[in-house]
Amino acid sequence: MWKLKDLEYIRPNIDELEKELNEKLEIFKKASSYEEMKAAYFSFEETMSHFSTTATIASIRANMNTSDEFYKNEEEFYNESFFKIVLKEKELAEALVASEYKEDFIKEFGDQVIKDIEADIKLNSEEIEEESIKIAKLSSKYSRLVAECKTEFRGEECNFYGLLKHMLDNDRNVRKEAMHAWSDLYNTVDEELDEIYKELCSLRRSEANKLGFNNYIDMAYLDMHRFDYGPKEVEKFREAVKKYIVPLANKLHEDQRDRLGIDKLRYYDEKLYFKEGNPEPNKTVEEMVNAAKNTYSELSNETKEYFDFMVEHELYDLETRPNKHMGGYCTALPDYKAPFIYSNFNGTSADTQVLTHEAGHAFEGFVASRNQPLMSYYWSTSDINEIHSMAMEFFTDKWYGYFYDGNDGDKYRYEHLVESICNIPYLISVDEFQHRVFEGEEKTSEELRKIWKDIEEKYMPWRDYDGDEFLEGGAFWMQKQHIFMYPFYYVDYALAMLCALQFFVRMQKDFEGAWKDYLYLCKLGGSKGYNELLQAANLLSPFKEETIAGVIETVTEILKDMEEKLN
Repeated sequence: MWKLKDLEYIRPNIDELEKELNEKLEIFKKASSYEEMKAAYFSFEETMSHFSTTATIASIRANMNTSDEFYKNEEEFYNESFFKIVLKEKELAEALVASEYKEDFIKEFGDQVIKDIEADIKLNSEEIEEESIKIAKLSSKYSRLVAECKTEFRGEECNFYGLLKHMLDNDRNVRKEAMHAWSDLYNTVDEELDEIYKELCSLRRSEANKLGFNNYIDMAYLDMHRFDYGPKEVEKFREAVKKYIVPLANKLHEDQRDRLGIDKLRYYDEKLYFKEGNPEPNKTVEEMVNAAKNTYSELSNETKEYFDFMVEHELYDLETRPNKHMGGYCTALPDYKAPFIYSNFNGTSADTQVLTHEAGHAFEGFVASRNQPLMSYYWSTSDINEIHSMAMEFFTDKWYGYFYDGNDGDKYRYEHLVESICNIPYLISVDEFQHRVFEGEEKTSEELRKIWKDIEEKYMPWRDYDGDEFLEGGAFWMQKQHIFMYPFYYVDYALAMLCALQFFVRMQKDFEGAWKDYLYLCKLGGSKGYNELLQAANLLSPFKEETIAGVIETVTEILKDMEEKLN
């Protein structure tokens, strides 16, 4: 029985790989029938699957220990060579678009694959190879920099995640001290972070210019395969959030202040929802995995099969360690049709949230890879993928008793729903920040901080850093890795949350019906476009103001019921 930790890693020979792909391309181009062309396509895809699987193993192991010199070198190898392989994929894409059998391919697999590859053809150009390599290297540099940051807090060596736990302490003085330590730690590397981001922005602007886009914003939207909406629709979405969600979030923060019995809610109070302290799992990593195993065994036959597979092959790394890359994510090993969950547990309720969230991504990848014929259909666009993850957080809330003792499961249900609402204004703040960064000329460090400060006041009027000069000066933006590594991704969380909340509302009355639609959405993977996938899952578009208004009205009533039960 194979386990991820035991899989052999052998660096691919890029010259030999290019030769192999060229040979398969020739077979594809010279195909004398549709069946022959299709067989050549899948042969090429199989080779790419091997390469992707090998690269992912190296990436996972590099993330597990950023000080591991061997995998650090492997990461550099892929940064240098990945683009060469991407160009081979582009050649296949161009050959498919030009093929006399294209319509047969569309008839069998749908036209989404053609839309996707036509976008990639425009983006995967040799003209931007230099920029792409530099961006990959800078992203690795950023990851190592933040992963290696440490400070001593009350006799304990802490990284950023370790300090976040102390920022949830019941003692307000501890929370305040931890926030300042967290801020000071960023302050020690802020000049390096500023320089990295400045270089990344410059390189991204250069890419857009070379490829003929008006600006990097247009390029980023195409890169994310946003075919059904653009910046104007996203701007209107942010306006609707400000109209309907910011007032509710403001009220929930005021309720929180009253519940905590404090005169003013400060930043270090925002994540503390109960005066006696937030519910905590108080479980080891093994116990958390067992809780998840019990949950998914009872949720459905499909989730039981999926999570048993994850446990059997040890497809997760959840504990926080020194020199471990920050954050949480889900990736996959396509050769094995195996998802992988990565996280940094810190002993708080965030562990439950990240485990169920990333498990949602992993479940979709597991299901779609067994239902979709094309590897490109195993995953959808991020605006859809985040529905899979965020909705899973709600579908599992019936089983929070496996993660928490006593009535802490009910308390976490309330905390999770409140946080889901209150986080949306922050999500769109990050989005507006990136739009303003790439509009017009390049911005100085001071201009970036002023932009962030203005946006904070607009969407998060409750935010108070209690005199912390660094954060009050507008530096909070630099703690978000998506700004550095995944530009324009963050609004997808907000869009997806409005869809996940629709599932949440529906499951109050018809759990089985909501789950059936969710499962169907997962099985479809990326085989259809954004609007088509929403329709298939019976979800209303989050770009419609009435959708947001209706969801928030219903969720507000549910919150009232939850509060009455807790009091």
